Amino acid sequence: MRSFWLCKKAGKKVALRPLVERPEGRPPQVNFEIFIPKQDREVSAGTVFRAKAKCLACGAVLPPERVRAQLAAQQGGADVIFDDQGRRAGGARLLAVVTVREDIQGRHYRLPTEADYLAVWRAQQRLRGILEDWERGGRQGLCPVPNEPTPAGGGSGAGRAFSVQKYGMLQWGDLFTARQKVAILIFTKKIRHLRSSELNAIAVSRFIDDYSSLCRWMLRETPAPTFTRQALPILWDFCETWPFDEVSWSLPGSFTWVEKAVESVVNRNSEQGQVLIADACNHPLPNESALCFFTDPPYYDAVPYADLSDFFFVWLKRMLLKNNLMCDPFDEKNILTPKSLEIVQDEVKEFDHLPKGLKFFEERMAFAFKEGRRILRDDGVGCIVFAHKSTEGWEALLSGIILAGWEITASWPIHTERAQRPRAQESAALATSIHLVCRPRSPEAGVGDWAEVKAEMEERVRAWMERLQKEGIRGADALFACIGPAMEVYSRFDRVETPAGHPVPLGGDPEALEPHRRGFLAYVFEAVSREALGQVLGTADTEGFEEDARLTALFLWTLQVTRINSDNNRQKAEGEIEEDEDLEEPEEESEAAKPAKTKGGLALPFDTFIRITRPLGIHYQNWEGRIIGIHKGIVRLLPVSERQEELFGESLELQVVQLKSRPKQGLLFGEELQPKPTPLKGTGKAKKQLTTLDRVHQAMLLYAAGRTTPLKGLLEEEGRKGKRFERLAFALMALYPPNNLERKWLEGLQAMIKTR
Repeated sequence: MRSFWLCKKAGKKVALRPLVERPEGRPPQVNFEIFIPKQDREVSAGTVFRAKAKCLACGAVLPPERVRAQLAAQQGGADVIFDDQGRRAGGARLLAVVTVREDIQGRHYRLPTEADYLAVWRAQQRLRGILEDWERGGRQGLCPVPNEPTPAGGGSGAGRAFSVQKYGMLQWGDLFTARQKVAILIFTKKIRHLRSSELNAIAVSRFIDDYSSLCRWMLRETPAPTFTRQALPILWDFCETWPFDEVSWSLPGSFTWVEKAVESVVNRNSEQGQVLIADACNHPLPNESALCFFTDPPYYDAVPYADLSDFFFVWLKRMLLKNNLMCDPFDEKNILTPKSLEIVQDEVKEFDHLPKGLKFFEERMAFAFKEGRRILRDDGVGCIVFAHKSTEGWEALLSGIILAGWEITASWPIHTERAQRPRAQESAALATSIHLVCRPRSPEAGVGDWAEVKAEMEERVRAWMERLQKEGIRGADALFACIGPAMEVYSRFDRVETPAGHPVPLGGDPEALEPHRRGFLAYVFEAVSREALGQVLGTADTEGFEEDARLTALFLWTLQVTRINSDNNRQKAEGEIEEDEDLEEPEEESEAAKPAKTKGGLALPFDTFIRITRPLGIHYQNWEGRIIGIHKGIVRLLPVSERQEELFGESLELQVVQLKSRPKQGLLFGEELQPKPTPLKGTGKAKKQLTTLDRVHQAMLLYAAGRTTPLKGLLEEEGRKGKRFERLAFALMALYPPNNLERKWLEGLQAMIKTR
């Protein structure tokens, strides 16, 4: 179990309580009861973390290898195992049933009964009969249940998004329970005999997203769909919904969605368009035939589009048997969606007998953009959309654009991402997509002078950063939004050379000193980092701050989230919408969708972190274990509470509020955030020479522990030195995410400083 909570909303909390019974002479039995907890600590912690499962009866922990082996033997474990008399003997366990009543508002919960299991057993018998009929018929046509293979997953690149095969879900049908498969098979059969079968198939396809064994029950009392992110990880506990309810995730709700979409298209468009399945590197249009070339290409290694689409494709094939689109036009032997020509970095797959690595992505992108250049008229315009937060991905994309003969003439960050999606929860996930406006580069573009290009790039970045700040574009969004204006300067030339005649490439070795070895993008990130630090610290004299302060400020600046001014966001800020506490990532998660939090504190991808800190001469190795921690490509900003011993010495003990205790939305230092003071056991001495950031962290810990007297002394001492302590504390406060506990400590310090 991931969690024993059933509902956790304001004014309503319901949970399961495990009860271990130990009958004499027999193995322990685990039963459950539904109860209303008065305090959160009454609810037991989950029994699984990172595929390690803990036994409720004895406390033993089963290692991931055994957990995976046991689930693999049950094709993922989503189905109940019955004995010959139809009694549950193993497999999936029904824990609770959610009910609604017309005379009582809200959702209600009860324990399962034998009648509930009987319905599951009957569904299994029905499914077995359907498959036996197909086998007796000589296995003619497609198997009723999708038996096409699921993605293997693993490796480097987009394939990291899949872990289902490790748990025995080797066929797409294994992702559904027997009852779900029976229901979908009936819908599939009915669709074939309806008019507008394509539209009806789309409606059923949308419904299937909310009707698999990878749908989780949310604590706001709604199911989450299969694809809350672009991945298929294991899900330890799941919900199976009633298909015919009048809600958005039901079958009727899916038909309503499709109906509204069709009405919108019909009402707004008088002209018809044409859709073709074609290779982007071999475009069917003739030369100079288009006025506009618009593409939202694959984001390097972020999303395995074709593999994910197979989830829907296998069912569409069974609903639209005679549709000629239900095949691969490039490979007649392929029974799934086309993948051989897909431009995505995924080294599990091959192209021309070589893994699809970085070189493949760059070369095929260049081919595709060159085809776009070929079909575009000289007075036409192109637009390329990108929203990847990996600098490696950006370099690969931009390299393809330059090699294809395009000039970037403008770029705009446009809000495209939903703020409440799981990846956006306190992470460096982008809220905008960068739209690069391109035009064919002139045949007479010539050679650019490096000194002039660099100077103009720095001026453009400076002006653009000022505008982005006014527009509310922050953090990683601003970082990558500046690449476009910088590329406008670089891409207008066939090449850029130093006075010695060395071409300055797009990418290179960021550690190098010579421009022709270092590469243009390293200078772009340097300019952005310098401007960002100047904005944060409110001064051009950023070198006056020690290295750890500059590192922390840049880290928090990059982590900042662009706030989309939507009604939903305003409601959330005002506390009208409950926090989805179960929007956290599953414990056994795909590498492609890592959460922004690891052990505690805030985190960034190492690639992004190093690009913004290295240009300013920040040596991160000096601060590892003191300010930051690095593990598996993720850089973690250590919580201030973890620095207590380092900052005060072993002889001082403070009772501080741990970062894992999350305050309620909008709460400012309520009773639960005011711990009782703990007596000092000694004077306490720090182990190292203290920096300004260290002193700020000391003040935060003293404030959190309620130690007013030593805190006032610290603030008075720092005030006599000047404004550096105050400037840094206020700057960091503005950078922390909303409702972050450390931000609230700094808000308390700000109030004390202003009244000093």
